[in-house]
Amino acid sequence: MKPVIFGMSGLSLTADEKAFFKESDPAGYIIFGRNVETKDQLRALTDELRIIHGRDDLAILIDQEGGRVARMQEPVWPKFPPGETFDKLYDIAPATAIEAARLNAQAIAESLREVGITVNCLPLLDVRQPDTVDAIGNRAMGSDPMQVAALGRAVIDGQTKGGAVSVVKHMPGHGRAVVDSHMELPKVSASAEELETDIAPFRSLSDAPMGMTAHIVYTAWDAERCASLSPTVIDNIIREAIGFDGLLFSDDLDMKALKGEVPERARDVVAAGCDIALNCWGRMDEMVGIADLLGEISDKSRERLDKAMATLGQAGEQVELVELLSRRDALLAAA
Repeated sequence: MKPVIFGMSGLSLTADEKAFFKESDPAGYIIFGRNVETKDQLRALTDELRIIHGRDDLAILIDQEGGRVARMQEPVWPKFPPGETFDKLYDIAPATAIEAARLNAQAIAESLREVGITVNCLPLLDVRQPDTVDAIGNRAMGSDPMQVAALGRAVIDGQTKGGAVSVVKHMPGHGRAVVDSHMELPKVSASAEELETDIAPFRSLSDAPMGMTAHIVYTAWDAERCASLSPTVIDNIIREAIGFDGLLFSDDLDMKALKGEVPERARDVVAAGCDIALNCWGRMDEMVGIADLLGEISDKSRERLDKAMATLGQAGEQVELVELLSRRDALLAAA
């Protein structure tokens, strides 16, 4: 198995993709909007991936946060609110906000379970600052770290119950970035003491099954390398200070915060300590290059992957989506 997540080019696999995926045996896949049309089509795509690998617990990821980050769209799927909705509700009624966030997450997970998607890149545990870049913006669940942790725990619990593995992001915190890491490399000059605020939600949820790094330089920890490429940040901050021992993905390798060719980026994030490199765009030349450069997944990373995917066994009985949404909306309306 190669320590990489690959994307796909379209609504179904091409012959070249089928042959390459079978040969390269990536750790999993990620779904984007270009891969989504109908429930039947999406289920057929995820079933095909499972058949290639013979693994029912195959990691098939998606970013289905709600708000503007949602790969599965109306009218086929319901529209889910962004994290800020629960942040605002928390100011009025904390317990209600926590339960609404849990129900919302369970509803998202049920919609994923129906089409065979096993992992959702949610919750964001980024602590919002006054100048947080719009790329995070209303996706964040608040500016108080303990509130973010409480809502994040509710999201993890809801997704587990609904049949999806959670990925906490963006470790060790994207809230202080004032530029978009999709477009350029953010540099955060806050002190180590100030950054305790940013890592607090991740520390509270250090038992999360999966996490994702941030392509951000934190000068207090490593002035030269962004977190995704920094053994110092990954070992000393994410693994030790935060205490996270789950499966760690890099953020998307294609983001302009990173330099160099994509295969080299994949090699470098794994060398830095990420368990898995995340390559989202389904470009065959890049995927072949990555497979050629990467060795086999380490025993420790495979152990973390298997442990994370085993949490699918904690899912509850399926609940009708309309019931979950009705209960959530009643809480939102009452507050």
